[in-house]
Amino acid sequence: MKTLLKSGTIAALAALPVAAAAEYPEKPVEFVVPFPPGDLEDILTRMIADEFQATYGVPAAVVNKPGGGGGPFPGAVEVAMAPADGYTVGSFVVDVPLVGPHLGIPPLEGTPFEPVGIFVTYPFVIATKGDAPYHTLEELAAYAKENDVTLGHFGDVTTPARHTFAIAKTLGFEFSSNAAFDALDCNTLASGDADVINTTLQLVMPCKDELTFLASVTEDRISILPDTPTVGEVLPELDLSTWNGLFLKTGTPDEVREKIAAVAEKVVTSDAAKELAAQTGALIYWKDAAASEAQMEADVETMGRISAAID
Repeated sequence: MKTLLKSGTIAALAALPVAAAAEYPEKPVEFVVPFPPGDLEDILTRMIADEFQATYGVPAAVVNKPGGGGGPFPGAVEVAMAPADGYTVGSFVVDVPLVGPHLGIPPLEGTPFEPVGIFVTYPFVIATKGDAPYHTLEELAAYAKENDVTLGHFGDVTTPARHTFAIAKTLGFEFSSNAAFDALDCNTLASGDADVINTTLQLVMPCKDELTFLASVTEDRISILPDTPTVGEVLPELDLSTWNGLFLKTGTPDEVREKIAAVAEKVVTSDAAKELAAQTGALIYWKDAAASEAQMEADVETMGRISAAID
């Protein structure tokens, strides 16, 4: 009798309608940019979010979470603490996956993120006011050995800042002081808060013609600054570029990553993205997860040389 009752119960349960597993995405998706609005990662991530919303019919928006002197890491922590379900996507600069695990911030330790893809190389520059008494890195080095020069950066643990410290050390000088800013723009130099800044060309575009660009931190010269040498031309051992990509918390299902990647690739290979690249000097492209992993492995070697120079 018990066997018959058990079999009947199973049959009855089998006959009940079963709710289908929800297909991603079924609710709003956040793209976290750990910097203020306005720079290239913000613009492109907004384009990706808009296309994601149009493609899948769910709200998708950029949330800016700048970290002040903490650089991008406070914002990255929020992504690391979110569920691995694809509803919180990080738009991260190189520092987050490569430097973050070594800062002693528990949520960022180990391998908390997996790449969806890298999509932009910033037109990073080392810039100063047009009337500064130095016009090249070598002239800056000679001047700074006898005078105070303040460096403005996005946080002293970020790769651009450490890279600039390494440049100084290699050229035989140190900045007299340095300070971290959420945004490094025309006002940073005009106010005298910093004498030299390492920032993206996008943030100083309004005053571009009033500045002196000492070097670009890119693989090749920036198209709209053809006379500005790259750091690699001056110091080949410190050749570096700064990129940004989309990342998900480790353990997010592959099918979720694939849906986000498909939208992102469509956006960054579009005519609108090509126009943005021409206007800003940025390199805009798509490297999938495998190519992104290879890029990060190569960057680890360069960061090792930077550490050897300054640590």
